[in-house]
Amino acid sequence: MEPSSVGELVKVAGSGPASDGIVFDVPSRARVVVAVVQRGRGAVLRTVAASAVTARADDGPDDHALRLLIRRTPPPAHGTTGGRAGPGNGRSEGHARGAAHRTTGR
Repeated sequence: MEPSSVGELVKVAGSGPASDGIVFDVPSRARVVVAVVQRGRGAVLRTVAASAVTARADDGPDDHALRLLIRRTPPPAHGTTGGRAGPGNGRSEGHARGAAHRTTGR
């Protein structure tokens, strides 16, 4: 299954029993970032294969904690360069070209 939207209720299959989760981000067609509850750690974000995720219809007992985690986590930044938003070549605004050659004073 390929989750269609962020916030979708899903079941995540793994090495153990399937756990309830909520889709946080879909960075690619093959990967999905899902908020799940780990025993002993609490609510965490996990990157899983899209094939390991199936849709579910009803709310689970841990969904409130998962929604709180999603709410306090900053949104993912896709397509940024150098830690800043927007397109570009990594130079800061106002400095479109590189420095000119410095002469030796002759």
